[in-house]
Amino acid sequence: MQNVLKKFSRVIGLMIITLIIGAGIIFATWYFRTNSTKVNPGLQVELWNAVTDDGHNFNTDLLLWNDYFYLIYQHSKTHFFDGDSKLVLLKSKDCRNWEKMSGIKYEGLEFRDPKLSVINKTLFLYALRNSAYDPEPSQTYYATSKDGYHWSSFKEIEPKGYLFWKPKTSDSLTWFNTAYLNEHGKSILIKSTDGINWETVSTIYEGETNDETALEILSDGKIIITARLEADPAWHSGSKNASTLIAYSYPPYSEWVKTKSYLTRLDGPALITADNKIIAAGRFDPDGRDNWYGMSSIFGRKRTAIYLVEDNKLTLLTELPSCGDTSYPGIVKKDGYIYISYYTNDETKDYPWLMGMYSHTYIKIAKLKTL
Repeated sequence: MQNVLKKFSRVIGLMIITLIIGAGIIFATWYFRTNSTKVNPGLQVELWNAVTDDGHNFNTDLLLWNDYFYLIYQHSKTHFFDGDSKLVLLKSKDCRNWEKMSGIKYEGLEFRDPKLSVINKTLFLYALRNSAYDPEPSQTYYATSKDGYHWSSFKEIEPKGYLFWKPKTSDSLTWFNTAYLNEHGKSILIKSTDGINWETVSTIYEGETNDETALEILSDGKIIITARLEADPAWHSGSKNASTLIAYSYPPYSEWVKTKSYLTRLDGPALITADNKIIAAGRFDPDGRDNWYGMSSIFGRKRTAIYLVEDNKLTLLTELPSCGDTSYPGIVKKDGYIYISYYTNDETKDYPWLMGMYSHTYIKIAKLKTL
């Protein structure tokens, strides 16, 4: 009996050692893997770093206001809940040399996915309250400022339970925004004249773990949106059925024409119109969906990328140097150029998303001629 137990112990010991060695080989491969980002040379993208401290800096947004660039982002320890995290607002004349304006922090609380907008000459900040370690924001809050240095306290905003993205206007009278349900199954179009009181206009989409939804307003009043559809994610976040919803509507925005792109699951989307074309920036999955873990798994690689958005499809224009935990860009136009803020891990590596979420990230700016 003792011999049997000894043999069993040796077998278990060898299995444990094998698993440890195997895991070590996998992580070493991930760590030392050379980055394979594919940047389109025809777009002549200029790149530089905006934030390079030792934090996990992520979830960016850009705003152009009074001829200044405003960059906001979340400074944290990792991708996950951090009660010591803060939202940091920077200001720059050239998008290169940044002045810190404010660090917005509430002890023990976390606010994610900050979005900036100027409504009736007031600077608005919308952010999502999160208290779950694996982020599950529950409610949108807002704060206001006249100068970017001094802010009101955060307040909840209705419709309750909906998570706002970035408001936009075509006439400086009515602002439209997209919002998705905190239970991840519905996105809606909302409107406001003051940035505080929002009215539901219509339902855009329901089902398929529908969340992060961004909009752009065209000159003829048409609104086009993209939305992240997770479909049927497994425990590792991946799904072979994940996609991007593309939908458009004309005033009064009661009906939506919808299609799906299976090119990627566009996480953290930001849209803008340039040269009469709709450009999106957001996440790209270079591994595709054919691996056992499908698309957008924590085991897959990630990129920030730029897309052309049409009524019925996405076209990849270029990846941007990035890896690991990346995307959630801001995007603005100035003097014939597009400026995009985004975050990434060490761009010389090619971490999977899992490693990236626990690693240092920094914020980059990409500048390119309008298309």
